[in-house]
Amino acid sequence: MVSVDPIEKNKAFAEQEKANFPMLSDESKKVAEAYGVLNPTTGTAFRRWFFIGTDGKILHIETARHTTDAGEFLSNKLEELKVKKR
Repeated sequence: MVSVDPIEKNKAFAEQEKANFPMLSDESKKVAEAYGVLNPTTGTAFRRWFFIGTDGKILHIETARHTTDAGEFLSNKLEELKVKKR
């Protein structure tokens, strides 16, 4: 996960949500800008899911917000993209 929030805010979020995945604090907003998700009006990042293959190529960009079905969506999309599970 990448967030333009400061590292302290991301750390608090990760602890609150018991996140078990890596997070990148992109305070410079260079990553968000490189991926084309920086909102120039607000300086925040649009929420997007990038599915990146082992070869570094983007397989899919999800723009829909998945709040109640995130786990199911993720599992189905990985299967659809034929991503091998570890």
